[in-house]
Amino acid sequence: MTLDAAIGSHPGLLIIGHGSRRSEANDMLMEVANDVRERLGWQSVEAAFLEIARPTISEGFKILVREGCTDIVVHPYFLYPGNHTFADIPNELEKVSHEYPGVRWTVTEPLNIDGRIIDVVLDRIDAALSQDETND
Repeated sequence: MTLDAAIGSHPGLLIIGHGSRRSEANDMLMEVANDVRERLGWQSVEAAFLEIARPTISEGFKILVREGCTDIVVHPYFLYPGNHTFADIPNELEKVSHEYPGVRWTVTEPLNIDGRIIDVVLDRIDAALSQDETND
């Protein structure tokens, strides 16, 4: 069974980042959402921010509802579980979801420890070492 079939005919995805005063950091989350949209093939994928930047979690959720999503998967784009993923994000979702009783939502785990993330760390180390060698 595909994920689309499992959660409904018009699912939405809300990818939540922390939010930053640096627009470049916020732009990266928007790029992640665009890349995920392309790879997943879903029409309704939005980025939102817990604090500082916009759209907020509430605004992102409402965008997906306006697009016709009745099932929303929420992915906290955070490395580790913590207060933001266990409390802050679900609390914001609870608040906004009361306005839309027919909309179901679920929160994924954050990125956590995963061999693929370790591979990225090792790639970054290799790149830094290679750069050091070219600067000598």
